[in-house]
Amino acid sequence: MKKSLALVAALMVSAAVVAQKDEMKVLKKIYDKETVSAKDVTEYKAAVATLDANPSLTEGDRIYTNFYKGMLPLLEMDAEVNAPDVKANPQKMGQIMQKYMSIKNIEAISSAMYPVLEYEKKTGKQLYTADIKETTQFYGPLVLQYAITLGNQNKYAESAKVLYALYQMDKTNMDNLYYAANYAISGKDYDNALKYYYELRDAKYTGEGTAYMATSLASDKEETFGSKADRDRAISMKTHAKPREEKVPSKRGEIYKNIALILIEQGKDNEAKSALADAKRENPDDTGIILAEADMFYRLKDMESYKRSISEVLAKNPNDADMLYNLGVVTMQAGDNAAAESYFTKAIAVKPDYVNAYINLSSIKLAGEKDLVDQMNKLGTSAADNKKYDVLKKKRDDLLREALAPLEKAHQIDPKNDDVITNLISIYGYFEMTDKVKALKALRGQ
Repeated sequence: MKKSLALVAALMVSAAVVAQKDEMKVLKKIYDKETVSAKDVTEYKAAVATLDANPSLTEGDRIYTNFYKGMLPLLEMDAEVNAPDVKANPQKMGQIMQKYMSIKNIEAISSAMYPVLEYEKKTGKQLYTADIKETTQFYGPLVLQYAITLGNQNKYAESAKVLYALYQMDKTNMDNLYYAANYAISGKDYDNALKYYYELRDAKYTGEGTAYMATSLASDKEETFGSKADRDRAISMKTHAKPREEKVPSKRGEIYKNIALILIEQGKDNEAKSALADAKRENPDDTGIILAEADMFYRLKDMESYKRSISEVLAKNPNDADMLYNLGVVTMQAGDNAAAESYFTKAIAVKPDYVNAYINLSSIKLAGEKDLVDQMNKLGTSAADNKKYDVLKKKRDDLLREALAPLEKAHQIDPKNDDVITNLISIYGYFEMTDKVKALKALRGQ
C-alpha cells in the first residue's frame, strides 16, 4: 500500500511538472509571435495565472513567469493595435498606445526585465536578453517622452517613477537615474529621492562628459546632441552649423549635497554630517563635495564651519573661474550677496566672457528691488509721502541701472541668450527705451 501511495504521489508531481512546462511553452509561443490576437492574450493570461499561483516553481521558472506577467501590457496593446479596424487608422493606434502608457504598466515591464537580464547573465543562456534590449531601444524614447510630459505638467513625483523604471530597463544609462532623483526632490518624494541618490553615490556616478552642440539652420537655435557622431552627422547633412563642445562638470558634489539636504529635511542632521564627512574622506580633492558641505553648514546655522569650508575651497583653486563662480552661487544661496558679488567679479576677472557670472551679478543688483517697490506701494498721497516716493524711486532707478550693465555685457557675449533678453526687455521697458525693446523683440522674431 505504501508503495502504491508513493507511486501516486510521484505521478501527481510528474503531471504537475508536465503541465507547468506546457504552460511555459504556451507563453513562449505567444510571446514570440510577431503579432498577437485577443484570443492569444486570453490564453496568455490564463497560463500566467496558473503559473503565478504555483508555489513550487524553480528560480528560473519564477523569473520567467514574472517576466511574462510583466510584459502582458505590451501584448495587450499589440493585440488592440493589430485589430483590423485599428491598423488602417493611425489616430486610433496612437490613442491605444497612449492608453497603455501608464506608470503602473511601465513599472511592471521594467521590473520584469532586469531580473531576466541578471539571471541569463548568471546562467549563460540568453533566451530573452537580445529581445529585452530591442524592446528597450524601441519603447525607451516613448517612455522618456512620457516622463518629460509628466514633468511639464508639474507631476514631478510621477515623472521620477517613470524615469526610474526607464533606468531599470537599461542600467547602463545612469543619467535617467540622476534625473529621476532630481524630479523626486521637486515632487517632494524625499524617500525615493534619497534611494536614487544613494544608488548614484554607490555606483560612483559623476555625470562628467562632453556636450556636443550645433546651431539648427531651421530654427537658428543651438541644440545638444547625444553624441559627437550624431552632431557631426547633422553638420555633414547641412541641417546644422557652428559645432562646438562644452565640458559637463561632475555632479558628484551636487549628489552629496542633495543627500545631506534630504537628511536635514528629515531631521537627521548627524546623518547628513556623516554622509558628507564620508564623501570628503573618499574624495578629498573634490571641491564640489566641500561646497556641498559648506551649504549644509549654512543650513544648520553653523557659520564658523561654513566659513571654514569656503576657505578650504578657495585655498585649493584660488584662480579657477568655475570654482569662483560656484562659490558665488553657494554664498548667494546662503544670502551673503556681498560675498557672492565679490566671487562673481573675481570669476569674470579670470574669465571675462563668463556669461552666467554676469547674469548672477545682475540678479544680486536686482535683489533689493522688491523691497523698494513694496515700500513705494505702501505710501499715501501726502506731500511727505510724495517726497519719500521720489527718494525710493531714485533708489530703484539707480539699482536697475546697476543691474543693466552686467546684463548688457552678457548680451554682448551671448546675443541669443533668452534669459538675458527677457531681463533686458523688462529693464529697457521700465526706462521707456522703446527702440532697444523693439530690437530685442525682433531678435526673438516677435
